[in-house]
Amino acid sequence: MNRLPSALPALRALAPGVIVCAVIAEAATFLSQHYGAPVMLFALLLGIAMNFLSAEGPCAPGIGFSARTVLRWGVALLGLRITAGDIASLGWQPVAGVVISVALTIVVSIGVARLMGFRSAFGVLSGGATAICGASAALALAAAMPPHPQREKALSFTVIGVSMLSTLTMVLYPIVVRWLGLNEAQAGIFLGGTIHDVAQVVGAGYSMSTPTGDTATVVKLMRVAMLLPVIAITVALMRAPSTGPQAAERPPMLPWFVAVFGGLVIVNSLGYVPRQLASAGVSLSSWFLVVSIAAIGVKTQVKELMTVGWKPVLLMIGETVLLAAIVIGLLRLYR
Repeated sequence: MNRLPSALPALRALAPGVIVCAVIAEAATFLSQHYGAPVMLFALLLGIAMNFLSAEGPCAPGIGFSARTVLRWGVALLGLRITAGDIASLGWQPVAGVVISVALTIVVSIGVARLMGFRSAFGVLSGGATAICGASAALALAAAMPPHPQREKALSFTVIGVSMLSTLTMVLYPIVVRWLGLNEAQAGIFLGGTIHDVAQVVGAGYSMSTPTGDTATVVKLMRVAMLLPVIAITVALMRAPSTGPQAAERPPMLPWFVAVFGGLVIVNSLGYVPRQLASAGVSLSSWFLVVSIAAIGVKTQVKELMTVGWKPVLLMIGETVLLAAIVIGLLRLYR
């Protein structure tokens, strides 16, 4: 009972910033529903427009909380989207294809990023966003990485880039499917294996046919499931040395939100989560992620974002083309 009064000052300190981020998220959701653009992109851009609130003031603590803790809970609840049965229903070939395409895209992205003068972390961030699940993957990977002064700048750019590319591919890839002469199952595998965000996969898949949409959605969820091993590997490879000044910044081998993500996948696969509860959890996850990206937008300095140059743009376009080429190659191989 004594804990509640002691927690009230902290809640009061967080409330203004959290409310601001929630209002921005609600506005972004409204605009997305009425104009069809990705909600993450709207949330980020509206947040950037409210950048003045990130300065020292009553909103700053809550904005930081939304960009960090709310983000991690949003990632953790993503585990309710996936079951092992969804993955097994497609057979081994699409599963192998997803693993190969995700791994190759991220590895090549890291190598090219280093050749272009960027840190390996940016290659992981942009490659993971492209290969796994768009803005959600970028947020999850950024949350798992060690602190770095350029992390939020890189994250903001990645979210903008992957959101715009996801919308573009949603429009273009159904045309590519027809040009390649793919059947419904192959079309679903291609769309689900290449388009960045879940919403755009659903839009592109069901615009062609119901079987294509069903297959595309399951393949996309398989890519979302790759988030768990990719984060675990990223954390293991990017941990700071165990001694020296960086030792205090060492993240755990498995961050708590990743452990919760994995646990929810297992529990959901075993059928212990009622469908309505799982649906509510997925909706809450989506809402948390929109609130957190709004907070990251508020914290973004536009001047710094404008200095990234053409190289990151070229990198993300190249990653998108590479992923599509890998999936097409695998489809040809399976024929």
